[in-house]
Amino acid sequence: MAARKKKSDSKAKAPRAEQEPEAGDESEEAGEDDELVGEVTEDSLVETTAETVDDAPATAGEDERGLSLARLDPMTIYMREVQRHPLLTAEQAHELAVRYAETQDVDAAARLVTANLRLVVKIAYEYRRAYRNMMDLVQEGNIGLMQAVKRYDPYRGVKLSSYAAWWIRAYILRFILNNWRMVKIGTTQAQRKLFFNLSKEKQKLTAMGIEPTHAEIAKRLDVEEQEVIEMDRRLSRADASLDAQVGESDGKPTTRMDLLPATSAGPDESAESSEIQELLKVHLAEFRTTLKDKDVAIFDKRLVADEPLTLQELGDEFGVSRERVRQLEARLTGKLRVFLTERLGDAVGVSGG
Repeated sequence: MAARKKKSDSKAKAPRAEQEPEAGDESEEAGEDDELVGEVTEDSLVETTAETVDDAPATAGEDERGLSLARLDPMTIYMREVQRHPLLTAEQAHELAVRYAETQDVDAAARLVTANLRLVVKIAYEYRRAYRNMMDLVQEGNIGLMQAVKRYDPYRGVKLSSYAAWWIRAYILRFILNNWRMVKIGTTQAQRKLFFNLSKEKQKLTAMGIEPTHAEIAKRLDVEEQEVIEMDRRLSRADASLDAQVGESDGKPTTRMDLLPATSAGPDESAESSEIQELLKVHLAEFRTTLKDKDVAIFDKRLVADEPLTLQELGDEFGVSRERVRQLEARLTGKLRVFLTERLGDAVGVSGG
């Protein structure tokens, strides 16, 4: 009876669910993007796969007869499918890699990919606290695995699993950076380094009794201090919507968008600019009446034209050199600057060509 009771209790016990990631722990668990996965053996992959299935969340319940029921989630189902693909020995993996490198045999590449799907899950689980959706991480890691198989050189004496680990990590890390928030926060090499190591470096310095200042962190991670300051601000604050209400004004809701400074000119600036443009047109027309011969042509076809002619084109028209036209234009520009300064003061500036 005691044995039967113990067996019944073990059946009623629901599978352990994975804990949700805590805020601020993501950057710690992610690790460095250039860290290489250790040697992967068949036993470690089988053990990791078994642990993954055990840790996968499931919903437990009872039917009308009191029997325990459990609904597996997509990750658990995927892990069951992964276990159906047998692992390869070192000799088999090398033989398939050579065949694909020499003949581009798709079947050989597919066999290499499916045999290393456990490796992708193993690496993806290292980042389970940095990103909640494990299936997304595994999917990106699988893309990296396919790229590794495509680019792998079997004649360099490096195991495929060790080489593929770089590609798998690269794709997973890029995915986390691109989807961490709506606004990307890791677009440069320095930002990516800080994203994964800033929190870890702070804790390390604190444990050593050193104040984790921005300057000290920048020195240790070999980045600019300003990069550390900006990344610290980004990681310490969540994304904020510009349309979110932040207060009320005259009984109407006020959003961040309403508080942003206007990018267009105000009514006063627009009126002032329009008045200056009208005065400028009048004085330019007056200045033109003082010109003669080639100066008129240079003024009309170079200084105030919407599509000015080139110096060479005017030189061909006047029958003079390009340099001579440039000299005439410089002299004319000087006259115009003096003329406008006498009438408008410093309100309008004229620069020589």
